[in-house]
Amino acid sequence: MSDQVLEPEEHVLSTLEKDGSRRWMYPRLFKGKFWNRRRIVGYFLIVLFIVLPHLQVNSRPAIFLNITRREFTIFGFTFLPTDTLLLAFFMISVFLSIFLLTALFGRVWCGWACPQTIYLEFVYRPIERLFCGTTGHGGKPRKSVPLIRRVMMYGAYLIISMILAHTFLAYFVSVSELQHWVRQSPFTHPTGFLVMTATVVLMMFNFSFFREQLCTIACPYGRFQSVLLDRRSLIVSYDPQRGEPRGKISKTDPTPKGDCIDCGQCVQACPTGIDIRDGLQMECLHCTQCMDACDEIMVKVDRPLGLVRYSCQDEIDGQPTKKLRPRVIIYPLLLLLSVSAFTITLLNKKSFDITIMRNYGNPFIVTEDDQVENNLQLKLVNRTDQPDEYTIKVLDAPDVTMELIGSPQLKARETKTIPMLVSAPRKSFVAGLREVELSIQSQNQADERRVTCQILGP
Repeated sequence: MSDQVLEPEEHVLSTLEKDGSRRWMYPRLFKGKFWNRRRIVGYFLIVLFIVLPHLQVNSRPAIFLNITRREFTIFGFTFLPTDTLLLAFFMISVFLSIFLLTALFGRVWCGWACPQTIYLEFVYRPIERLFCGTTGHGGKPRKSVPLIRRVMMYGAYLIISMILAHTFLAYFVSVSELQHWVRQSPFTHPTGFLVMTATVVLMMFNFSFFREQLCTIACPYGRFQSVLLDRRSLIVSYDPQRGEPRGKISKTDPTPKGDCIDCGQCVQACPTGIDIRDGLQMECLHCTQCMDACDEIMVKVDRPLGLVRYSCQDEIDGQPTKKLRPRVIIYPLLLLLSVSAFTITLLNKKSFDITIMRNYGNPFIVTEDDQVENNLQLKLVNRTDQPDEYTIKVLDAPDVTMELIGSPQLKARETKTIPMLVSAPRKSFVAGLREVELSIQSQNQADERRVTCQILGP
């Protein structure tokens, strides 16, 4: 029996060799018009990521994700755990936006805005090219890189990763608190230090080793978007009608050939190592580097640009294309409804939240004077940055009495649960139920909310 292992005719994964070993990517750099546009967008997003935690809106960080207190502040508005309806509308809007963007522009997020793509292509790869001697053109180093250069390269990676990790942590603890932590010993805030260290380690592992495999193996977003694409979605595609049959330029070969000269530059430029000429592939990030590479070659051989271009499957196959289609109409309508519901709910938010809960144990007690007492709990949430006091009273029910066992005074951003005793005559209950309307009014904000609660009886 032969011990020879049969190799597949082509790569099973673009990031693996035929024998299953890791295929390291050293993409060539083509500085075409799309690369320049992506670079502007990428550096803008990097600056935005670094600056956002430092911006203040209404004396609060522009974005502050306080997980310990379960409060998310976004551009001046603070979302609390009681804002489940707002969160639902927000998540629906996010998913509908993804559906719409994918239907219209394909995987534009992956190629133009994903942090993985931006930091790898515009921060870490330029550092690698600088120390490996391939600045300006990319590709695999032509000679071995000295050890000292590799040490310096990984040192630069570490510094960048630490800056990004501290910036990332600032979104969750605020810049002022982070500055306070940095001046102290790590043992005074071990959790934050461990989170920062873990983030640095993960970034180093990702951007120095795992790299494009995060997109092709680990990230579910590419698979999710691939399902959402249709034949009219915008994609980066190769035009086989123009390009085939591909072949080298030859003055002696009379066989007619297409515009593709089979130079392989589109493959060398791809950060995930795919061949765009094989058609639409899940590993394609739509980063447009193959477009810039092909256009550069077409200029040199005096042939029309756009052999690899933004297009759609129907156009490439010569079928009629329509920009308007059911999903392009339905998604915006649903998105408009969701955003409208979110906005209306947000604008109708009061300065406080209230929830009435039933206490544990007996649902009610009948006293000697034929009164039915219900033990309830009044949960108040002060949403403002100032302390406030609340007035609670029963509306249109003179025979109902209410007693609070505690003070309805709340500090800024405080949540308090106050026991409440509600009594009503036994004869006023119908089928063991009675509805009572309560009015809760804040003194400082002059907001009023009315809630209806059911009290139980015999």
